[in-house]
Amino acid sequence: MSENVVKQKSYNFALQIVKLCARLKQQKHFEISSQLLRSGTSIGANVEEALAGRSRKDFFAKMSIASKEARETNYWLRLLKDAEILDKQNSQTLIDVSEELIKILTSIVKTGYGKITDNQQT
Repeated sequence: MSENVVKQKSYNFALQIVKLCARLKQQKHFEISSQLLRSGTSIGANVEEALAGRSRKDFFAKMSIASKEARETNYWLRLLKDAEILDKQNSQTLIDVSEELIKILTSIVKTGYGKITDNQQT
């Protein structure tokens, strides 16, 4: 999968998260909104940093952070759904996108770390 696809998907996801967090703040869910905003926008920020990485190792390290942030975001979204703060349909759509990002980023990281390890052993 191309990095440009990851870049666009993570950016679009961040936009959805920003809008959701604005609604959560209006409903006085300040703490969880802040956590979700931080992790949900960090995915795309780390992808952007990875694309400007100075080395392959730097690239894959930033993609690894993006993957971890996607997992954290998925956690907060599931929590909001199960606590019935978000309706199931809207939250499930965001959960599905976060899971797609997790799969893409995990695949990139696994592929990359394998190549880095192979290069270090030769």
